[in-house]
Amino acid sequence: MIKCIDELDIESKRVFIRVDFNVPIENGKVVDNTRIREALPTIRYAIKSKCRVILASHLGRPKGEVQKKYSLEPVGLELAKLLNTDIVMAEDCVGDGVKKVVSDLYSGRVALLENLRFHPEEEKNDPKFAQKLASLCDVYINDAFGTAHRAHASTHGITKFVQIKGAGFLMKKEIDSLGKLLGETKKPFIAVLGGAKISDKVAVLENILKKVDVMLVGGAMANTFIASRGMKVGKSLNEPQSEPIARSLMEEAVRIGVKLLMPVDVVVASSPDDTNFEVVSVEKIPEEKMVLDIGPKSLEIFSKEIKDAGTIFWNGPMGLFEKPPYDKGTIEVAKAIAGSLAYSVVGGGDSVSAVSKAGLKGKFGHVSTGGGASLEFLEGKKLPGIEALEI
Repeated sequence: MIKCIDELDIESKRVFIRVDFNVPIENGKVVDNTRIREALPTIRYAIKSKCRVILASHLGRPKGEVQKKYSLEPVGLELAKLLNTDIVMAEDCVGDGVKKVVSDLYSGRVALLENLRFHPEEEKNDPKFAQKLASLCDVYINDAFGTAHRAHASTHGITKFVQIKGAGFLMKKEIDSLGKLLGETKKPFIAVLGGAKISDKVAVLENILKKVDVMLVGGAMANTFIASRGMKVGKSLNEPQSEPIARSLMEEAVRIGVKLLMPVDVVVASSPDDTNFEVVSVEKIPEEKMVLDIGPKSLEIFSKEIKDAGTIFWNGPMGLFEKPPYDKGTIEVAKAIAGSLAYSVVGGGDSVSAVSKAGLKGKFGHVSTGGGASLEFLEGKKLPGIEALEI
């Protein structure tokens, strides 16, 4: 059993909340505050409970070294605006200076620790480092679903040294929403999968294939499926080593009666920077060109399946959505999912960026804050950061 923050006695206590503030920063400013806003309900609840609130997060990959570009200071400024209150910014996440910052906090005040990954011990799940983090608090709350698939000191090790532990509201929402896809679902259940590589998603492809009625495959991943059927994919991104997996998945889909659909036409150009594109059948991809998006016929087929769905899980773009005009397939698929009557879950990463780009926030049943974590959850794996909260 995992208790949520509102089921714990946290009144006036020191509460350590592991948040996921790994957000994009440009020129010293946060450019997308989605992950910060998602953590606000938990933070506000702790403030209202007169807690001394200690927030901790990683940012980027500083590889265990202090690097100014990975400082959480811009995040602290953004959080202060969103909460409309001052945030006390600690210069580190452990040590005597941090202990003093916490001891000087008044009830209802918030401190933000510096980047956890400035210390190599964080990713090594070092027990001594975890104990130092634990010494700052009376209660531990994990609200960082995006890191739940990692056994790090702040997501796993710390729980061995804090008696009162639980999930934040975001973590609970993620577990409940993604959990719906693993139980009884409204039919037909459709998985829309894209992105670059099959190799990154083999386990989730195999696991979700057993649960869905229809699987739609787009993005560069579809190139490997196309190539596995003996067709040429030109200069397209492709994984020849994964072609046997693609063939095996197609055979398994036939065996268990799952409709596995791939693009029938694609948008090709000589390079991602070339806007002189053409639409061709997947059987006639020119040798000197690359696939950059799904074509209009494919989009029509995919949209029809999506319209009739009862449940939808979407992970991965349909093409090179970062570069117009190769964002059309992804944006139109996003609109089709948003406009359907199905219970829809968007599985983190690039798909979330595409949702923002299409201006469709709030149009889905659930938009996950964790890409890798959501995929591993749907593989049926036990995630260390979630398992550590069980009592």
